[in-house]
Amino acid sequence: MTLGRPAAEASPAEQPRRRPRGAVRDGLVTAGLELARNGGPDAVVLREATRMVGVVPNAAYRHFADRDELLAAVCAAAIGELADRMTEGVARVPGEYGDPAAAGERLRAIGTAYFAFAHDEPGLFATAFALPQQHAYGTPDDAAGPDRTPLGQLRAALDELVDAGALDPQRRLGKEYPIWSTVHGMAVLSGQGPLRDLPDVDRRQLEELALMMIGESLR
Repeated sequence: MTLGRPAAEASPAEQPRRRPRGAVRDGLVTAGLELARNGGPDAVVLREATRMVGVVPNAAYRHFADRDELLAAVCAAAIGELADRMTEGVARVPGEYGDPAAAGERLRAIGTAYFAFAHDEPGLFATAFALPQQHAYGTPDDAAGPDRTPLGQLRAALDELVDAGALDPQRRLGKEYPIWSTVHGMAVLSGQGPLRDLPDVDRRQLEELALMMIGESLR
């Protein structure tokens, strides 16, 4: 007599596959990013994100209390993509740390990357700043290491200019905020504002003027 396994016992192939811990949450954030990329922050909807991930809507509530929590996570991820774009731009600038010319070019690369992200990814750019959050602005005393947020990278570039002797330390304090407002304001004006219909050549010229004005303000 051959004994088979109990009918209630499923073979490994028949047993439901469990998703790795955190996979659903990560998937929902990735789905939210794609929704934001195509439609901005208003397009980030829990039900649609769960459909894209392939889980039931209730599964989302194990990771996010509501749609606002998902949107906050997507905002953070969008900020991360902007920060990555800026990091890549800075990395392409040759020259050692503390070289005045290289330090100036790294500051310019940060602004150029910011403009490019706003133009190339308008949905993510709008989403990145859809909610007021501390992580979007960076903290100068981040114990985890160098601040890689967009504002953190701007601060680092200005600090390098001071170390290079190209910026008076007395003029350094708070300089990141008017610089950021100039770049961000131009990005919004030319992306979603009254200058959005300008030809690319005119838009780039205005962006260049903004960067030149920033450079002159540091002399």
